[in-house]
Amino acid sequence: MMNSQTRVISFHYTLTNKAGEVIDTSRDQQEPFSYLEGKSQIIPGLEKVLALLNVGDTKKIEVAAADAYGMPDAQLVVEVSRDKLPSSNEITVGDQFQASGPQGEMLLFRVLELNGDQVKLDGNHPLAGEDLVFDVEVMKIRDATNEELAHGHAHHGDGHHH
Repeated sequence: MMNSQTRVISFHYTLTNKAGEVIDTSRDQQEPFSYLEGKSQIIPGLEKVLALLNVGDTKKIEVAAADAYGMPDAQLVVEVSRDKLPSSNEITVGDQFQASGPQGEMLLFRVLELNGDQVKLDGNHPLAGEDLVFDVEVMKIRDATNEELAHGHAHHGDGHHH
């Protein structure tokens, strides 16, 4: 039986794709990345393995796309009229816009292409469809505080910085 106490796990990571290109790292931050266990704050394939590690453990964790950011969803690639987008400045490929999804959730859309007054947007996560490799080192594991449980996320250091 697992310990029913929710833990905060702090770890350093370097994220690469299958080709070995670095996508992201926490190594240039003073604080490791911390998350509240079981709250879907990190991708499932990573959380599953981290839960089994101890402080000081290092591991290379390969996460298939399905357990990371999922496979691209063709329904999230849409064409809209340019006048539906904020017109504060010139729209270019790679720009990002926030929009509400079907259930009211916030989605981030990237501009894929411009075609006259039509703009093709992609609401998939930029890493959807990618198999990922995380090189992790577990720095600290502790029980979550009542305040963290109430807020639903880990707090850094001696308290609370939102």
